[in-house]
Formats: sequence, structure tokens, C-alpha cells
Amino acid sequence: LWKEGALSVREIQERFPEKDRPAYTTVQTIVYRLEGKKAVRRAKKVGNAHVFEAVVSRSSADRRLVDELLNFFGGRTVTVLHQLAERGQHLLHKIAHAQRLARRAGERERRRGKC
Repeated sequence: LWKEGALSVREIQERFPEKDRPAYTTVQTIVYRLEGKKAVRRAKKVGNAHVFEAVVSRSSADRRLVDELLNFFGGRTVTVLHQLAERGQHLLHKIAHAQRLARRAGERERRRGKC
């Protein structure tokens, strides 16, 4: 809804990749729960379908998520930053490893082409 604006439950469901698409009723339940929490609202009705729009901005949702994360860690910002830094380092190592593998594969292909 943040990216595309107001959508019906069916339209939201169809935005998921076909392979991993949740059931219509699953999306409907989530949308109704978000509506109950005042995060989305019914913008209009088209035929039998309600069209929903976001009430809460993405930046507001991001701030709330960070606040909840900090509360979960008892407000210890250093602990949260340490965990994020660790995860970031782990991800950087994985990316570097993948780049090395791709570079080696490219070198092997170039050598084969020269023979």
C-alpha cells in the first residue's frame, strides 16, 4: 500500500510472487487486523471489494519498529547496534565469498576459451 497506493485484498494478494503467494483469506485476515490497529483504512468500495489505503506512513512504522526493538533489549542501544554490526559483518563476508567464487568461475571460463 505504501508503494502502490490503495488496493483491494485481491490486488494485494496478487502482488506476491505466484510461487509463494499466500491464500486470499490469509491476506484478508492481515488487512483486517491492520485495519483494527488503525494502520490501514477502507478508502472506498468497488462492487463487493473494499479498497484499503495506508494510514501510517512508512517512516512512522520504521520508527515504531526500532522503538519496539530497543524496548525488547531494555533500551540498550549499544546491544542493538552491536548485534546489527555483527549481522552486517556476517553478510559482508558472505558477499565477499560469493564475489570470490564468481571471479574464480569467470577466470576458469576465460582459460577454457583460450585453449
